[in-house]
Order: sequence, then structure tokens, then C-alpha cells
Amino acid sequence: MPSGVTSAVFEDGRREKQIVALSSVAAAMLLTTLKIVVGITTGSLGILSEAAHSSLDLLAAIITFFVVRVSGRPADTVHPFGYGKAENLGALWETVLLLITCAWIVYEAIRRLVGGVVEVDANFWAFAVMIVSIVVDFGRSRALMRAAKRYDSQALEADALHFSTDILSSSVVLAGLVLVRLAVILDVPVLERADAIAALGVAGIVVIVSLRLGRAAISALLDVAPEGLAEKINRTAEHVPGVREVRQTRVRRSGSASFIDLTIAVSRRAHFQEAHAIAEAVADAVRGAVPRSDVVVHVDPMVEVDETLADSVMAAASMRGLRAHGLRLHNIGGSLSLELHVEVPEALRLGEAHQLVTGFEAAVMSEAPELAGVNSHIEPMEETRPATPESGEVEVIRSQVEAVARAQKLDIHRIEVWLVDDEWHVSLHLLVPYETPVVDAHRVSERLEKRLREVIPNLGRIVVHTEPPEAIGEE
Repeated sequence: MPSGVTSAVFEDGRREKQIVALSSVAAAMLLTTLKIVVGITTGSLGILSEAAHSSLDLLAAIITFFVVRVSGRPADTVHPFGYGKAENLGALWETVLLLITCAWIVYEAIRRLVGGVVEVDANFWAFAVMIVSIVVDFGRSRALMRAAKRYDSQALEADALHFSTDILSSSVVLAGLVLVRLAVILDVPVLERADAIAALGVAGIVVIVSLRLGRAAISALLDVAPEGLAEKINRTAEHVPGVREVRQTRVRRSGSASFIDLTIAVSRRAHFQEAHAIAEAVADAVRGAVPRSDVVVHVDPMVEVDETLADSVMAAASMRGLRAHGLRLHNIGGSLSLELHVEVPEALRLGEAHQLVTGFEAAVMSEAPELAGVNSHIEPMEETRPATPESGEVEVIRSQVEAVARAQKLDIHRIEVWLVDDEWHVSLHLLVPYETPVVDAHRVSERLEKRLREVIPNLGRIVVHTEPPEAIGEE
């Protein structure tokens, strides 16, 4: 695919993703500062655990910001698939940091539950900071998720999921503070342990989210194809006209970009340009179904069930750069034998041409086992170099053709004359009554061709198209 396609894939939304990531860094700095101050002041382990969590959120947000900057770079000679894997690597580091934090929170919570209750001052500021945290996390998680969905960014999606979880964990801490407050009001000392229990709840939530993020990051780094994506690509490709089947689909992700390699089968009777057009149509269809994708389509020729012997012969010749014509089947003693003319490049030596044609004959025999043998007449493949003669010269040849036809009382039209390698080539349409047997019509055209060669010097190829008068209106 053109390099512009790849560049567009990686440049998509780069600036907007960086702005969203930077705003997340600012929000994380604000929340971390507030939670540390209030946590130390009130002695709440739940708030301090949230402060530690937010500290890693800040680090994760900073990592995400730089990761987005790097992953947005277009592909180059050093990284032909771009820098998108930086997003997955950043998400993996975020997972490691979160798990380390959770280990500390669990340790401290168990120590407080086993070793004794630490007095917690569940005052106004404790409640205020947690409420502010919930509001801020809600806003930035929505902004991150919108950008993640728009640009299919795993790094931004990880941050959005992370901060959505922060809302839940902050709610757990807030509930713990409420129970601590109730312990003082209702004089129920056991409720004072609610703060440590809330911290365990936060740790449990973060562990679950971290493992999910880590699994997704590792899958992307190991080029695990997204579930169901290959099936979607296959369905899209199979609906493109000319595609007989999809033989292989490979997908790898690099950040928000998908790199797709497809192998499709088309009829081997299709010409090169036709097969290329089908491949381009498949690539366009897949790019439409999978945004931000770079698609490479490989075409395999496919043998059709309704192929004739002539189709098989022409296909075998085309694959070897040969031309075949004049096919004729003979039934000799109940065995079928094929004879034909094979044109080879005129620059070849006889030994090279014979070796090439022998391979062609073997291919025909393998595809048509009903044949007992194949006999080829080797002839040079002349390169045609058409010239543009003077209009007066063309009119002279045209007049000679018309004169010969009048002398034989034949009705001709659509006479075309051109010059190739100093030889005149002529094509014309000959009208023959509808009921005329084909054999007789062929004899008439042969007599016309023979007389034209006698009259016109340097006459090369002659093509006489016989048709009934009724066919004129159908042309």
C-alpha cells in the first residue's frame, strides 16, 4: 500500500490525544496533592491509599502523555509498522506500578486490622476531598473514553478505565469514612476498622483492573489478533465481486492501527489488471470496515470448476509468459491428443524455448489427465511496432480491399487498415446470408483473403469477421 496510507493511519488525531492526555496529568496532580494533605491530616488509611493510588495515576498519566506523543509518529525505515507498540508497553508498565501499590495497601490494611485500630479523623475535609476526587475522575474518564473510542487508542482507553475504577474506589473510601463517623456517633468501636477494610476493597478493585490492563497490553505486544476481527475482515472481503474465497487473514495491532495481510483467490482467467482491480476493491472495503488500518492484499489464481480445456491451456501459457493459439484435438485410437502453436519470446535460443515449452506441456497434461499427449509447434512471439501511415496510403489499401470485394460480389463493411513493421494489416466484416453453413462461410472468407494477398503487396495479418446481415443492428 502507498506510504501515505500508513502515515495517515498514525497521524489520525495525534494532537487531540495529546491534549486529552495532558489534561489528565493536570487532574492527577491536583487530586494527588489534595489526598496526601487530607490523608496525613486525618490519619485515614483509606485516603492515604487513595493518595498512593493517585500518585501512580499521576505517573501513569505522565507515561500515557509521552506514550501518545511517541506512538503518533508515522512509520519510518527503522519502525516500518510505526511506533504504536509504545502504547501497549506503557500500559504494561502502568499495570506493574498499580500492582506494587496494591501490595503496599494490603500490607498496611492487614497491619492495622491485626495490630490495632489507628484513629481516623473523619472530618469535613476528608469527605470533601473524596467527593472532589469522584467529580474530577468522572469528568476526565469520560473525556479520555471519548478520545479512546474516536481514535481507537489503547493507552487512552486504559487511562479511562483506570479513572472509572477510581470513582468506584473513592466511593468505597467514602463509605468507610461514613462508617468511621458513625462509630463515633453511635459509640460502636468495631466500625472504626471500616477504613482499613475500605482500603482492602480499593486494593481488590485495583488488582482486578490491573490484571485486565496487563493482559490486554501483553496480548497486543504478542500480536494476538482482536477477537472476531479476522472473521469481520473475511466477511467484508468475500462480498467484493470477483473474490472466490479468502485463503488467509493475518492481523497485527500497533497502538490504534491495524495491519492486515489478506490472501484472496480470484479466477485465473482474470487478466492482470482485472485481478489488480479486485485486490484494490478488497483493500478499500476492508479499510472502510476497519478504521485506521493498513491493508495488503495478495492474489492467488484459482481454477474454476467450469474451466474448458482452452481456458486451462491459455492459463498455463500466460503463467510462463507464452501465447497459445490454434488448439486442435485429435482422437487417435480412442486417445485424445492436443496440438497447438506456442509463441515464445523471439530472443530465446532454441534450447531455452524447448525447455520452457516442455514445462508448459507438462502443466497442461497435469491439469487435463484425459490427454494422452501434447504436441506444440514453437514459433517466435513477434513484437508488434505499429506505425502511423499517411492517410493517402491508407485510402489506397482500403480502395483495393473494396475493389476485390466488389469483384467477388461480396458485401463488406467496417474496414480497418494499419501499418505494423512495414506490413499492412487489414480487418473487415463480411456479410453472409443467415442460413449459410459455417463451412461455406469460411470458404468465402478464405477466397477473399487469398485474392487480397495477390493484389496487395506487403500484406500481413488479415482478419475477416463473417456475420449475417441481421447482426448489423446488434453491433
